[in-house]
Amino acid sequence: MAHDTTRRDVLKTGLAAAGLGLLGLPEWALPVLAQGETVVPFGDWPEKFDPNPAPDRRLFDTRSISGPYTPKDQFFTTQHYGHPVVDPATYRLKVSGLVDRPVSLSLDEIRKMGTTELIAGFECSGNRRPLQALIGNGRWTGMPVRTVLERAGLKAHAQEIVFFGADRGKEEVEFRSQKFNVEQQFGRSLPRDKAMAAEPFLAHSLNGEPLTLHQGAPLRLIVPGWYGAPNVKWVTNIHAQEDQYLGKFQARWYRTLKGEMIDGEMRWVETAITHHQLKSFVARVTKAGNQYKVLAIALNDGTPLKSVELKLDDGPWQAMTADPSTSAKYGWKFYTFNWSGATPGEHALISRVTDATGKVQPTAEELESKKTFLEDNSQQPRKVTIA
Repeated sequence: MAHDTTRRDVLKTGLAAAGLGLLGLPEWALPVLAQGETVVPFGDWPEKFDPNPAPDRRLFDTRSISGPYTPKDQFFTTQHYGHPVVDPATYRLKVSGLVDRPVSLSLDEIRKMGTTELIAGFECSGNRRPLQALIGNGRWTGMPVRTVLERAGLKAHAQEIVFFGADRGKEEVEFRSQKFNVEQQFGRSLPRDKAMAAEPFLAHSLNGEPLTLHQGAPLRLIVPGWYGAPNVKWVTNIHAQEDQYLGKFQARWYRTLKGEMIDGEMRWVETAITHHQLKSFVARVTKAGNQYKVLAIALNDGTPLKSVELKLDDGPWQAMTADPSTSAKYGWKFYTFNWSGATPGEHALISRVTDATGKVQPTAEELESKKTFLEDNSQQPRKVTIA
């Protein structure tokens, strides 16, 4: 993206025009650039932003946000076994294992069963500074997972519900001194109570259109309030079992190692990547004349938010204003701040979010005991230079 990004550039990238008519939102509710407004470059970004740095990855440039929903061709994606092409005409969703009635559903049957809408945003658990580009927010169409599980009839001793995608690859599995090279499907599981709750969702459409290949067509899992890794794409099989699922991407790959003081002693605790940690970051700064506007994104597990605040350099924390177009429980939240009296030179802008329980987004220093890079929800200083 050029440093002098204009209103026209942003309008080209998103749902601005379509969103106004389709979603019924007033223009003021969308963070589209006003006439003559330009994006102020971040000093901590690379000179050139590549939205497709690898075949298995797409990044979303938050400076180009044009509405509450991320366009399908900009929604972030990352996966481990490429992009399997699943033929919609022959696709079947199978529900197997500890069920009374094994299920095999065509895509047409699934669409007839599920026309519920869910607004949910999420990020990759590896999303972090400086880009914060593995993130997106969408309007998903489908049905709750429990609709399919109830049709299949879970047996009483089914305690773990495993979701397998069509993506697969060879993996070296090590057991003590032995190594086995076996084919593995990408899979993640939910405990029975979570899978049967209202939130977990099987989506076949994004923003009113069928899922794209990159978003897991023809069917994917969305677990609202959770990181991206558990949101299995290209879902082909839901398997009910009694024992804990120990696939690579659940038991070994997506884990956080963090030191915690317990009873006065530092103990190293490993936790699975599941629900979002409380987070916000400055996503864009724009200029119109001598006025500047700061846009921040907040994302968490669905707990109501109390506030998002902004600190300019070493000044006090100041309240940001919530954007009413992003009020959905599990969607990302936009907050804005009108920055008046900006002086020439380099400035640091930091946002922090506090939820209704009083939990505050941590600083980087407060996360120093975390050894793995996943779940980095620390406050991030953004650098901008005012001419």
